[in-house]
Amino acid sequence: MPITASQIAQQLHGELVGDGSVELTGLAPSDRARVGELTFAENASYFDAAEKSQASAILVDGPFVSSRKVLIRVANARIALARVLPVFFPPEEHPCGIHPRSTIADSAQIHPTAHIGPNCVVGPRVRVGARSVLMGGNDLRADCQLGDDVCLFPNVVLYRQTHIGDRVTIHAGTVIGSDGFGYVFDEGHHRKVLQLGNVIIHNDVEIGANAAIDRGTLGPTVIGQGTKIDNLVHIAHNVVIGKHCMIMGQVGFAGSTCLGDYVVIASQSGIADHLKIGNQVVIGAKSGVMRDIADGGRMLGTPAAPDKQAKRQIIAMQQLPELLHRIRDLEKQMEQLKAKSAI
Repeated sequence: MPITASQIAQQLHGELVGDGSVELTGLAPSDRARVGELTFAENASYFDAAEKSQASAILVDGPFVSSRKVLIRVANARIALARVLPVFFPPEEHPCGIHPRSTIADSAQIHPTAHIGPNCVVGPRVRVGARSVLMGGNDLRADCQLGDDVCLFPNVVLYRQTHIGDRVTIHAGTVIGSDGFGYVFDEGHHRKVLQLGNVIIHNDVEIGANAAIDRGTLGPTVIGQGTKIDNLVHIAHNVVIGKHCMIMGQVGFAGSTCLGDYVVIASQSGIADHLKIGNQVVIGAKSGVMRDIADGGRMLGTPAAPDKQAKRQIIAMQQLPELLHRIRDLEKQMEQLKAKSAI
């Protein structure tokens, strides 16, 4: 459904420059935009490309002017883009009700507005909140609790007693609440320690595809409000992650580590067990964290060190080949001097 440039500007609390009656039918990058579409520009080169495009309007956050395009000027073009995308690409709608090929326990409580897709299994005493969606092939074991507006993509599995808040999205293939990796060595073999805790996921969390979050040994594993977790992340038993953290792909957490709020961990990093990671910590890609990190720390490398120190070490390592050549040259010169002095 078309929407005018003026309506978009009002929704974004932006400044309209040009004809507000122009109808916009979609949003696209400048190199693909067609007549009637909105594009965006957050710097001069993007704006130049957007002005040369077929787009009818440009979302901008700088002092740009145009005699050819309608401009919608906002404080931050990237944030505005995130806010306007659902207008042109609304989420998929799912009809209320339970698919006949799903199996629902008699004691389960499914809100009338929820959608249960095909081949789902909903166990005893499970509760599914209003407008929540199980797309298909989902397995919810006994006593799981889902809040309102939860979305489980196909083949997400929730082990028993998993508690999920409101507006949580979990992508395909993720497993929540599987046993933590707990063993003790006893009489020549590894004896399993029963994992009796659960997983608690707070409101507004999003978890990517094929992630694994283990249940606690006794207490819970906890994911804080607003935290975003990328694909292929492993979170071990009794880990506690704070609010609004960003965990990128292929990060692994060992057991009982605690993260503060607003922590960012880049891809392929490993976090050792029983650590305390403070608030607003940033950990660079491929880091191996083996010690506690205070609030605001910026760490990099294996073993992880303060980022400035780690960068100096990386630069020094890059200089090692040249340094070795210089040492060999010095050794040759020393040998020559010794030979001369012996004559």
